[in-house]
Amino acid sequence: MKKGLNKVVDSYDQAVDGLTDNMTVMVGGFGLCGIPEGLIKAVYERAVKGLTCISNNAGVDGFGLGLWLEKKLIKTMIASYVGENALFESQCLSGELAVQLTPQGTLAEKIRCGGAGVPAFFTATGYGTEIAKGKETRQFGDKNTILETALTADFALIKAHKADRYGNCVYRKTAMNFNPMMATAAKLTVVEVEEIVEVGELDPNFIHTPGIYVDRVIQGKFEKRIEQRCIRGTT
Repeated sequence: MKKGLNKVVDSYDQAVDGLTDNMTVMVGGFGLCGIPEGLIKAVYERAVKGLTCISNNAGVDGFGLGLWLEKKLIKTMIASYVGENALFESQCLSGELAVQLTPQGTLAEKIRCGGAGVPAFFTATGYGTEIAKGKETRQFGDKNTILETALTADFALIKAHKADRYGNCVYRKTAMNFNPMMATAAKLTVVEVEEIVEVGELDPNFIHTPGIYVDRVIQGKFEKRIEQRCIRGTT
């Protein structure tokens, strides 16, 4: 293995080195599924401020991105929904936190386009609603659309199931969610993984994120909380 291609770091300080105030940060996950728990905590302990955070939602109170809200690290939240995070709701309503709610599919496409170098795209989603205010509109055939701009970030903090030392990543089932597209859309991508394997152990036909998109890899330990546990009652 070529030493210069080894992207594994030994500490969370190394993993988030260079992350400073007022940066834009993408964070993978859907609810609490597939979130980079250790990286989120590392930023929380670093106590940077004024962040623009791009994520599907903001975790829950006291866990995930809810920790960042506790310290008021986030200035602007670009997300799909508030979820069950009471602190997110209260900071939004009080004006402490600027929130840009974006339809989930549109958010995903904005990030994908950011990674692909596509500056903007037209979509019918949101036409005629509050989402469309101030945006360019255009008609294609009988379909009215609005122009949405792509999203990019200074840092992407993502979670994968496995990665090799070159940064090639595979995800596990629905924990994939926003992680692969975010990996492509940032200047610097950090991946927290459940398992680091040697180069050559991952089947190249099943790699989801090639290592060319990844700058740092760290071995994590995950609590994997369930946001809303649902069980069938007994009869």
